[in-house]
Amino acid sequence: MHITAIALQSGSNGNCIYVEAGGIKLLFDAGINGKQAETRLAAHGLNIRDVDALIISHDHGDHVRHAGVYQRKYGLPLYVTQKTYDTAVKKHPLGRFNDVRFFRSDGMLQFGKVSVEAVATPHDASDGVAFVVISGNRRLGIMTDLGHIFNGLTEVVSSLDAVFIESNYDPEMLEAGLYPAFLKKRIRGPQGHLSNIEAAELLKATTGSRLKWACLSHLSEQNNNAALALQTHRDILNQDLDLYVADRYSSTQPLFV
Repeated sequence: MHITAIALQSGSNGNCIYVEAGGIKLLFDAGINGKQAETRLAAHGLNIRDVDALIISHDHGDHVRHAGVYQRKYGLPLYVTQKTYDTAVKKHPLGRFNDVRFFRSDGMLQFGKVSVEAVATPHDASDGVAFVVISGNRRLGIMTDLGHIFNGLTEVVSSLDAVFIESNYDPEMLEAGLYPAFLKKRIRGPQGHLSNIEAAELLKATTGSRLKWACLSHLSEQNNNAALALQTHRDILNQDLDLYVADRYSSTQPLFV
């Protein structure tokens, strides 16, 4: 069964990815407001009220801040780990939830014939996860806010047909930029984000695998840009891999797996 994916927005100002397979419609993260999600889905002929589940990766605001609205306004059941939920409701004014369903950070979710595998990450959240969406023999990764290239990550990415991969910053731009020293240290540290170079090296390590495309995601507004991220990947990869970039303010085209 084919998988269709649309990044509705990606970046520190808000993240949300739509995935459809086998008649199942899923949203990953709720970092953009309900109206934005509804409008961007509608532009692709999709109705947010038809979504079967909202799945949250971790407790940071750019991934969870509007989850309550998605549930109360659109009736989407919330899937989240217990630790992420407990932390998120303390950190953010999420409001009331009526339908919360917990999963483990090393667990598997099942929606009809579509599976969603959680992959625990070392990002600086209480219980962060990345995801692999599995439909038949098709595998799509949602791999952002990774911290660093942790044990087993290369093997997971090598098993995918396509991936949304974090490519957060350019090291030289970060070093020369205006961020305070503590924030620079956090971003490039083992619980922060992957640079363009690290993301490209990770993809290069999958050479010869089944991977067909990668969508560079969670780009920093201050320390990166789409042209630089793409060029860095092309220079390092030197292979036939389709590359896309998820935008900070609009949706991508539908991408197919």
